Amino acid sequence: MGGFGVWMMMAIVSERRRPDSSEALLVRSYPALRRYAAVAAPPEVAPDDLLHDAIVAVLRSGGFDGIEYPAAYVKRAMVNLASNERRRLGRRRSAIRALSADVSGHDDDSYPSDLAHLAELSAKERVVLFAHYVDGDSFETIAQDLDLRPSSVRQIATRARRALRRLNGDD
Repeated sequence: MGGFGVWMMMAIVSERRRPDSSEALLVRSYPALRRYAAVAAPPEVAPDDLLHDAIVAVLRSGGFDGIEYPAAYVKRAMVNLASNERRRLGRRRSAIRALSADVSGHDDDSYPSDLAHLAELSAKERVVLFAHYVDGDSFETIAQDLDLRPSSVRQIATRARRALRRLNGDD
């Protein structure tokens, strides 16, 4: 998404131009939301597209009026959309493999190994690890953003770390 797309999205979000509105808060937090989208998005999806789709979904469902934490709500929407997209892409890959007459003996891995391992994790797992280890958020804050219990977020982080160790051959 080019500069025009980003400008257009910010114009849509800040349509009412009330200084204390949820939309103004969202515009101020756009860079952080964009980084969040970069982590949550599957490799085949541009982060700006994921963020745009999440904002559009919120606007279609009644907008930001009445939403207490709009940035957290958009984060949750991005994780849900990324999970849906990952499932859709997985079904597509399965269908292509099933229909493909030319079956090769190896997978064509287009990512360096560490990135490929991260891509193996679910969007929620990537987001939890990113928010905790990169952004420095506590499990309680992440739980609030994703509308989960802190114990569930800890469990997601533990499973994700275990999966990365297994994928790296560190077991």
